[in-house]
Order: sequence, then C-alpha cells, then structure tokens
Amino acid sequence: MNLEISNLLDLSHTLAGDYLKQFQYPWQALDGIKELILTLGAGLSPEEYDQPQPNVWVHKTATVAPTAFLGAPCIIGPETEVRHCAFIRGSALVGAHCVVGNSVELKNVILFDNVQTPHYNYVGDSILGYKSHMGAGSITSNVKSDKTLVVVKNGEEKIETGRKKMGAILGDFVEVGCNSVLNPGTILGRRSSVYPTSCVRGTVEADHIYKDKDHIIPRT
Repeated sequence: MNLEISNLLDLSHTLAGDYLKQFQYPWQALDGIKELILTLGAGLSPEEYDQPQPNVWVHKTATVAPTAFLGAPCIIGPETEVRHCAFIRGSALVGAHCVVGNSVELKNVILFDNVQTPHYNYVGDSILGYKSHMGAGSITSNVKSDKTLVVVKNGEEKIETGRKKMGAILGDFVEVGCNSVLNPGTILGRRSSVYPTSCVRGTVEADHIYKDKDHIIPRT
C-alpha cells in the first residue's frame, strides 16, 4: 500500500494543505501541529473568527455548546458543531462542516473538512481525512502498551516512525464502525470501511472492507 500523503488525502479540504505538502508520510506532520495552528490562527480574519481566549479561534458560523472545553491552541472551522461536553485538549485543527460530538476528546489532531467524530470518540495524534467518520465509541489508541516506538506495519514491510505517540491516519471517505479500536500506527486507505467492534492494526488498502484481520475484502 502506498502510504504517502498524496495517496491518502485531498489537501484542498484543510487549512493545513500547504503544511502537509512538506512531508512524504502523514505521521511526519504530527510534531508540528501546535506550531501550525498558532501560525494559521495569527493570520485569520477577526471579521470571520472569534477569539474567546488566547490562541483559540472559532469561526463565527460554528456552534459550540456552553459545556464544551476548547483548549489552546485550536481552530474551529466554518459551520462546525462542537457538542456538549466535548473536550478539545489542544493542538486541534478542526475543519469546516465537522462534528465534534458529546464527550469526544481531541488532542494533537488535524480533522479535514466534513469529518464526523460524533459520539464518545478519542482521537489523539491522528489525521482524519475529508468526509471520514468515526462511529460511536470508536477510538484511536496512540501509545503502545509496552511504550516502545510505533512501527507502521504495511504488509511485510515495517516502517519505523520514531514516535512514541501515533494514533491513526484515515484517508478520505473512511468509515470506522462503532466501538472499534484503531491501534497505534493504523492507516486506512481512501474509501475503506471497518466493521463495528473491530481491533485494527497495520494498514487497510483503499476501497477495502476490514471484517477482521483475516478477512479484508475489496469493496464491490
């Protein structure tokens, strides 16, 4: 599977497009998300974005529940809905027309436009492509249990990321079923789907359906 950014993500659907073009692989971009948000935020128009606290920018058309927590730095894009008790810990770039649902936690992430994380999701050290969707209760696990560095397993190939923390990379139009766990270093190709209650590690090719580790079938 080709794991390069250009093969997974349409960069026209995020404010991070120019930033991501610098990198070959998406996990290489995770370290600079905080600085990226601070740079982008400083250039946003105050006519379009409110700044409710330092280094937090919320588009005037976005809806943020009064019980949601917006940690700095973060950017909330146009027409995005941040629902009750959402916890944005910081370093979250959330695009346009997104849903950050009840009790969802985001940390060090890029959510492209039209991404939905609607119910009880944890997304950390991850990038979610255009129109990707996390089913209720699905999470990205971003630290290995033995605390060793994350390795991306791509078929027989093992790619050292050099990172202790890496969640998942979702290509455009990915669907993740309810209560699934995406283990550290998981990469899902464009238009792939994951069955509910799955435990996924490694890579899933574009246009494939993950039923379990022994049954990953082409979409028909």
